[in-house]
Amino acid sequence: MNKGEFIKAVSEKGDITLKDAEAAFRAITDVIVDVLKTGDKIQLAGFGVFELKEKAARVGLNPATGEKVDIAASNSPSLHFGKAYKDLFNK
Repeated sequence: MNKGEFIKAVSEKGDITLKDAEAAFRAITDVIVDVLKTGDKIQLAGFGVFELKEKAARVGLNPATGEKVDIAASNSPSLHFGKAYKDLFNK
């Protein structure tokens, strides 16, 4: 499912217009990005937790040459689903 298909499904499931579904999608993703940029996390009971994980700097290998390459530290957004939500997929 791509973004357009997702927005269409939300529109149909929520009985709202495509325009409203797209606006809601943009608002949700904007809020997630804004909150994670501040270093905070979002906890949605029954769904999961959005948070920013710090990845330490490390040394990697270039697969083509075998040469060592320094990989800078970075931040990576993540979503950890809650147990109740995970259980929906493991019955």
